Order: sequence, then C-alpha cells, then structure tokens
Amino acid sequence: MSRLAFRNARLIDPASGTDQTGDLIVENGVIRDMGLNLLDGAAADGCQVVEAAGRILAPGLVDMRVALREPGDAHKETIASAGAAALAGGVTAMACLPNTDPVIDDPSLLSYVLSRARESTPVRVTPYGTVTKNADGREMTEMGLMLAAGAAGFTDGTRAVADSLVMRRALSYGRTYDALILQHPEDPALADEGHMNEGLTATRLGLTGIPAAAEVILLERDLRLVALTGGRYHAAHLSTAAAVAAVRQAKAQGLAVTCDTAPHYFTLTEDAVGEYRTFAKVSPPLRGEADRLAIIAGLADGTIDAIASDHAPQDPDSKRVPFAIAEPGILGLETLLSLSLALVRDGHLSLTAALAALSSHPARILGLPGGRLTRGQPADLVLFDPDTSWRVDPDRLHSKTQNTPFEDWELPGTVAMTAIAGNVHFNADAAADAPATGASRDGAAATAAGR
Repeated sequence: MSRLAFRNARLIDPASGTDQTGDLIVENGVIRDMGLNLLDGAAADGCQVVEAAGRILAPGLVDMRVALREPGDAHKETIASAGAAALAGGVTAMACLPNTDPVIDDPSLLSYVLSRARESTPVRVTPYGTVTKNADGREMTEMGLMLAAGAAGFTDGTRAVADSLVMRRALSYGRTYDALILQHPEDPALADEGHMNEGLTATRLGLTGIPAAAEVILLERDLRLVALTGGRYHAAHLSTAAAVAAVRQAKAQGLAVTCDTAPHYFTLTEDAVGEYRTFAKVSPPLRGEADRLAIIAGLADGTIDAIASDHAPQDPDSKRVPFAIAEPGILGLETLLSLSLALVRDGHLSLTAALAALSSHPARILGLPGGRLTRGQPADLVLFDPDTSWRVDPDRLHSKTQNTPFEDWELPGTVAMTAIAGNVHFNADAAADAPATGASRDGAAATAAGR
C-alpha cells in the first residue's frame, strides 16, 4: 500500500469552496483524508511526507485545449514533451485537439493516441474526436463509436464547423449520447486571408484584418442551433466582448452552453504584434483593450467557465517567416497557472475562482475525474507557492519549441510539485538542477524578429 501525505498545506478545493490549512493523506492513488492535524502521532508512519510549509495544495489543472502535434508533427511537439511541460505547469489532465496528421476522426486513431499517451506520459490525456471526417466540415463522424473508444467530446479543432446543417445534425446526434460539441467560433469567410485583428494596427502594418464580428456571428448562429436541438455546446477560446455578451445571454435563457478563454486573451492585446512579431500571432487573433477587459469581466462574473492553455507549439520554420504566412499559436502549458494567478494578484479574480476555472470547471464540463480535493477522488494534485515568481526563459521550458510571447516576463506563482494518482512526477527542487528536457531545439532558436 503506497501512502503520500502533505503536512501543513493551504488546502483549496474550488468545487466545495474549501480553503483551510491542514494535512492531506493519499492512499493507493486516491485522497484518503484531509483536515487538521492528521499526521500527529503514528498516522505518519509509512507515509512519504511532504512538508508543504503553507504552500497551496489544489487539484491538478485540467487543460481543455492542447495541441499535442503527435502524430504527424513530432518535430514541433510530442506527447512526451507536452507531458513534461504539463507536469512543470501543474497540469495533470489535458484534452487534446484532433487536428493531427492524420486527424482523429475514427475510433482506431483515437485508440492509437490513447495508447501512445499511456506509453509517453503520466499525464491523463483524453483526445477529442472530430465532428466531421477529415475535419473538412462536411460528413459527420461516428460519434457513438468514438465515445465508446474514449473521446472527450467532438470538435474540428482549429477549424470552425461552418455549415449550419452539419452543426445542427452534430448537436442533435450528440444529444443522443450526451456528447459535448466544441466549436472554434470564427466565420471562415470573414476570417479568410486575415492575419490579425482588424483595426488601426493591422492598417499600419499593411496586414489583412479579421473583424471581431467573425467570432460572434458564428457563435450566435450556433446558439440558435443549441436552442433548436437541445444539444450540449462549448465555445472555445473566446476573445471578444460581443461573444462574452452572447454567451451570457444564452446562459440566462438556460441553454446548455459553456465556454473558455485562454490566458493570452486576458493578458495581451493586438499591440503585442508590434512590428510583425509572429510569436503574438494566434487564432483567433489578439484583440483590443476593450475586448481584453470584457474577457476578464466574463471570468469574474462566471460567464466564462474555464481557462485553457490553447497550447500550440510551432517550430521556427513556421514562425521565423513573414507575419502573413506564419502559423498561429503559442506555448501555454507552463504559463497557464501563472498568467491566471496574475488576475488574482491584480484583483480581478479570487484565488478560488481562478482555480475553479483551471480545474473543477473543465473537469465537470468534460466529465473527467479529478478537479476536486475530495475523499475518494484521484489524488491529482498541484502544490504551488503563489507568493514567489519566476522569469519565463524559453530555453528552460519543456516543450520542443520556444514560441512564447511572454519571454522574460516575471510571472507570479511557482509550481513546487505535481502528483498524479498519488505519484509525484514533478518536483521543482529536483528539476532545478536538471537541464530542460524539451529542448530538441533543432538547433534553431528563433530570432528576436521572429518572436
């Protein structure tokens, strides 16, 4: 029987609102008990005891949106390197996008990814299946078979399901299985050939813009289809004030709608593009200040349910090119917690609300275990210190690439330990002396201009 215990931790369970100092005991992979003075006397016998010294012990983060790049683009990321980045960031479970090569559009491919994940990382990996075959927006996949194979839900990932009839059928069919349909809400016709947010910055740089309306137009169509079908719908990485308002209204009407955003949408604006800085190119694009503030307000009032990393590694050949042809995407797994804690530091969000958006809410939306500090639940845990900070050094990140716009930023909150099923898989003290594991940099550090 394996036993692990944390002594004198600040125990925060966002699902129950628990915030107390005490001990937590793990036995055979699940939380056996938590409370005051549990480790007095003989109770600690046979335990591996971690002296938490007042640091926060919370559920491990559940990341709803990660591009693993495997199979097909292992030069950008592998399941193993993404897993190492996840552990360093306190992430214990991640749902991966199906936009691999080949795309995950049948049960055999889904089973393959699950098998590779079990071989490659202790992080709990659950793939999405695509809504349509080859994610081309036309013919629907066999959702029932993929659900049986372990799909977390269905999305065409970085592509929107643009055809209204296909989306209606997906929501109706998904309702049969209580399956979640996730959308990249961006009208492809309006976004076609756009490279960044439509506005003065795009005009100054001579780049074609993507209007903010591209997001809300598709979202509002989908919400009407949700009302028509009764399906379960999730809008991914919201970036605009109009979209937040649309979801807020839909929730008030009682529709089965949830949504998430990513840290770059409440941290950065289109100004981060600067002079063609490709490391700030994401999809949907970074918006203006009013939209950034609306995203924060949506998190604060609970309209936005979850914060996902939208981790999208890109190699230098995809980023060290002119802005118009650069691939979108940034790293996110290792900065997810800290960028969210910055909202707490700045008074926008309570610590409990931030942790709920990172753990219990995404676990609930996806129907995954974990996300709670509750007796009998899997002991997927993160121990972190909110009062210390760290500097983002791309050379020390664990992903295979370096495309972060947060280089040299000083961020709050350091992860001390990450445990899954009661086994410690990341220990900052041990990692401090080790070289960065993800750095198959391919000998190609991006140039300053490319960042």
